[in-house]
Amino acid sequence: MAEILDVTDANFEQEVLNSDTPTIIDFWAEWCAPCKAIAPIVKELAGTYDGQVKIVKMNIDENPATPGKYGVRAIPTVLAFKGGTVVEQITGARPKSAFEDMVSKLV
Repeated sequence: MAEILDVTDANFEQEVLNSDTPTIIDFWAEWCAPCKAIAPIVKELAGTYDGQVKIVKMNIDENPATPGKYGVRAIPTVLAFKGGTVVEQITGARPKSAFEDMVSKLV
């Protein structure tokens, strides 16, 4: 099972923007029920696409700078980065197929 790395404001640039691998970041918070609802989907995608797509998550309560920079106003928000640029965004709890579509555009 692939590990989902917790990224912070401090290591976001290194882990996401400078990553050679397309990266999906899940912005979440402990108190967010929809975030908990999509967590198993995100974890499953990390396993399925291990080595092809890097999947990370960021707690917005502990790391306010990065979500602010990317205009994250609602959570969960999932952003897909390729070459340091946002190429896709999903906001809110969505079916697994929506996340699979996002990942398929990166591989």
